[in-house]
Amino acid sequence: MQTEKVTFTTDEGIQLSARLELPIDQHPHAYALFAHCFTCNKNLSAVRNISRALARQGFGVLRFDFTGLGESEGDFADTNFSSNIQDLLSAARFLGTDYESPSLLIGHSLGGAAVLRAAYELESVKAVATIGAPFDPEHVKHLFGESQKEIEENGVAKVHIGGRSFTVKKQFLEDIEANKLSDRIASLDRALLIMHSPQDLIVAVENAADIYMAARHPKSFISLDGADHLLSKKADSHYAGHMIAAWTERYLPRPAKDTLKAEKEVSVRLNAEDDFTTDIMIRKHGLVADEPESVGGHDFGPTPYDLVSAGLGACTAMTLHMYARRKKWPLESVKVHIDHYKDYAQDQKECADEKPAQIDHFERVLDIEGDLSEEQLDRLLEIADRCPVHRTLHNPVEIRTILKGHPKE
Repeated sequence: MQTEKVTFTTDEGIQLSARLELPIDQHPHAYALFAHCFTCNKNLSAVRNISRALARQGFGVLRFDFTGLGESEGDFADTNFSSNIQDLLSAARFLGTDYESPSLLIGHSLGGAAVLRAAYELESVKAVATIGAPFDPEHVKHLFGESQKEIEENGVAKVHIGGRSFTVKKQFLEDIEANKLSDRIASLDRALLIMHSPQDLIVAVENAADIYMAARHPKSFISLDGADHLLSKKADSHYAGHMIAAWTERYLPRPAKDTLKAEKEVSVRLNAEDDFTTDIMIRKHGLVADEPESVGGHDFGPTPYDLVSAGLGACTAMTLHMYARRKKWPLESVKVHIDHYKDYAQDQKECADEKPAQIDHFERVLDIEGDLSEEQLDRLLEIADRCPVHRTLHNPVEIRTILKGHPKE
């Protein structure tokens, strides 16, 4: 996907910083708005991973920093739960003006409580997903520890959360005490997905049960078993993103046809912060490629050579079925097993003057089912070597590389 850095202005004139995740070479079929956790920011790994997982499924996702956090302007000490709602509404208006109004709201922790409240103000929203959200915004008070008493007595205090120091004023406490969500959740007329980890030590999973019991249908719950509150393990945030995307298919139908013709048949994008995890768009079909953990990847997808092997295997199976269908042979199924490895060219192993060259080996094993004669099987074995991808790998290949925007393009 592609990431655009954008900014928008709140009703109070404060400029908020945001990132817009977009699919590769297609218009988003829907837009989502992501509200991060209390004192976090839009670049938290879980926020980034979930947003990109949705972008791979055709969503445009806006993740932004609340006032006074991350790269946004403003003073955090002057913010509260109500101001977070206003920030969300400003973000939604920005999307509606410059792109398309959001149909999906996603909120993490206190951001989950915020999207439950903000959904009432946004007619475009059809679905809401929460992750580790409290049933009551007042729940965050426990993060202040002994500083809570100082805030109540002196009107302001420094609190330490996640190794960072924040100034919190008494107005923040008064605001979260005044914002009860139970009635709002009970009358929420949107599809609701509640995600929570049973091992969450910051917001206990009982909060998810309370939200679920208070909400009306349609409502769903997914356990993020083994995850911590921040979804700090990449596998957990990727899982959450995939599950949100799958869940939305019932409530946010995909268009029948791709909405934008790709510039090229295949588009590939890799951001530096993703290590080797690479997004691939083949027409309207999304894939992910990666490298094994042993070489610095995350193993979230097949390697480039795995994809080459898959292409050879798929082409082989299709070619055999096409040939058998034309001949009216009783071929029932074809399984193709491919192994790829590199080895030294045999005739250069003993060369003393030159470094032996490595060549690529693809070992292809065919498992064919059907009432076929030995002669027919021998013929299919010959046809396998004639599949187009096989021929491409054997023929001389010319690759022309162009740097987009370069004067020599």
